[in-house]
Amino acid sequence: MDTSSPTVFVNPELLPMYVGRKVRAVVQVTQSDGEIKTGKSTDERQLIIKGLPQVPLMTHVGVIGIAESEQSLHAETWTNFGNTFDTQSYNQVCQLANGEFKGLFL
Repeated sequence: MDTSSPTVFVNPELLPMYVGRKVRAVVQVTQSDGEIKTGKSTDERQLIIKGLPQVPLMTHVGVIGIAESEQSLHAETWTNFGNTFDTQSYNQVCQLANGEFKGLFL
């Protein structure tokens, strides 16, 4: 496992802290316009994902990519998590990974 360039677990609340850096997020795809997808994040906010291939609407997708702005990221890799995903647990992981237990995740 390559640990030289770790990815930070984020949701849109945390994304502004990491613009220009590699991050990891999960979204439920709600709209597709070519390679630009709009999704609902684990903290119920809208997130724009660029460079994501065609995936079915309402599918949860894990994305690793570069945070381009406070509301968008450019996908480098992605994983289809299907239609059932525990968004509350992932959101809690984001909070822990950027808070008290940050050292365990980076």
